[in-house]
Amino acid sequence: MSEPRPESQPAQQQDVPGTLGEMTPKPDHGEESYRGSGRLTGKAAVITGGDSGIGRAVAIAFAREGADVLISYLDEHEDAEDTKKYVEEAGRKCVLVPGDLADRAHQKTVIPKAVEEFGRVDVLVNNAAFQMSHDSIEEISDEEWDHTVALNLTAMFTLTKDALPHMQPGASIINSSSVNSDNPSPNLIAYAMTKAGIANFTASLAQMLAEKGIRANSVAPGPVWTPLIPATMPEEKVESFGEQVPMGRAAQPAELAPVYVLLASDEASYVSGARVAVTGGKPIL
Repeated sequence: MSEPRPESQPAQQQDVPGTLGEMTPKPDHGEESYRGSGRLTGKAAVITGGDSGIGRAVAIAFAREGADVLISYLDEHEDAEDTKKYVEEAGRKCVLVPGDLADRAHQKTVIPKAVEEFGRVDVLVNNAAFQMSHDSIEEISDEEWDHTVALNLTAMFTLTKDALPHMQPGASIINSSSVNSDNPSPNLIAYAMTKAGIANFTASLAQMLAEKGIRANSVAPGPVWTPLIPATMPEEKVESFGEQVPMGRAAQPAELAPVYVLLASDEASYVSGARVAVTGGKPIL
């Protein structure tokens, strides 16, 4: 693992959902640094939001650990193809499934495609999410609220429900929550609400699935430098993004990937119902 890049990010903005090509500095997804050791050999994984950010870092790490990967993403085709290149360079199969996961009909296509390509699902990473910064609740339209819930919560429910019949004992479900799940930002009220729901859903799921030998855990990231940040925050907040945590900086996506690898691996056979904080020193409850 290389040392995190020391430079801070300048003020910048993009249109939603954001792309890697417009970011300064470019995030580190482990493209040059992650070294696998066969911890996921032979596994088949589904990763939502896998074109960039945490999802891309997880896809690269999973492939280098020996897993085939299906990546669900919206429409950032250039980023997704680049991620696929890294997966295939690791000698693994990569399937790309573009489309809007806020749409229930599209949600229902993802797991069937994985089963068609891989025959099963060993690891499901529900990571795709939407956020938007607002100074008042009046700024949040009904449409934005519904979209946030549909993508962040309903897609997780649908994919989990669809995947379970194709999971065997030892399979793993990993859901991306957030430090906002119990320490919510007032500017991210809709997003924070869904992230609390993800943490709660995962805790219930772990208890429900224990007798089946299927594990469920969530990861609670703090600030992470991904395209979602300049696409959903005012420029001045982008410039100071990450300074609020004890480490004084945002994480690189590559710094999250090892946690997902551990939770996906057989080494974590007794880890279920956990919420793992990757927050730069900021505690979660």
